[in-house]
Amino acid sequence: MGPIGFKELLIILVIALLIFGAKRLKTIGSDLGGAVKGFKKAMDEGDDKESRQLNSPDQKDADFDSTPSAGKTGTKSNV
Repeated sequence: MGPIGFKELLIILVIALLIFGAKRLKTIGSDLGGAVKGFKKAMDEGDDKESRQLNSPDQKDADFDSTPSAGKTGTKSNV
């Protein structure tokens, strides 16, 4: 089973056109394109954030607290 060729892609497009209709197919394509664009933007923002964190090791991560909570020092209590 190889990659999808032009003929197969054309057949899939014709079937989708018959099922959904031209107007609905245009809307689906637009929505799908917007979703892909949003996904790429989110991936780029994640990469930018990651590279900023790697370039500045002095800063602490806001989600990580290195001090133990009160009463949780790792010692066992004798009950």
